[in-house]
Amino acid sequence: MKKLLLFAVVIGSIIACEKKTKSTMKDVAKDSLSINKSDIAVQSIPETCYMQATGKDTVFLKVSDNLGTIIGKMHYKNFEKDSSYGDVSGLMDGDTLKLDYTFQSEGTTSTREIWFLVKGGELMEGIAAYDETGERYKNPIDIKYSGGHVLKTADCKNFDKKLK
Repeated sequence: MKKLLLFAVVIGSIIACEKKTKSTMKDVAKDSLSINKSDIAVQSIPETCYMQATGKDTVFLKVSDNLGTIIGKMHYKNFEKDSSYGDVSGLMDGDTLKLDYTFQSEGTTSTREIWFLVKGGELMEGIAAYDETGERYKNPIDIKYSGGHVLKTADCKNFDKKLK
């Protein structure tokens, strides 16, 4: 008897949900602000990968544009110096990619601002003094885009292994 009662409650709930969903969808269709299903485009976030290898040191960067917000992963893989890896997030400002890099290095989590000039499919890392916290550029006007890392586009296939 208990099983029969439980079955009836479950079936009743399903029917009630279906009716409620159908009436809600009709109400939405009547609304002048509603969005037609054909107007909704499922967007994939295209990923772009960049890297630079100098001797035994390598920089890897994988980014995606998520409706104007740039997100991704970065790894400075240095041969005989401290390496770092972590997440990036930021935005494009004209021809400048402005990122915050939250990374792990030597067991410590830190954040640092990194800007790249986008030129001809390459990312030229900005070089300038950081403020006393070491997180933000002291004076963005002083940023120079020569002498730093120059990352070139790379194939994203198997790139996640390089970001670890």
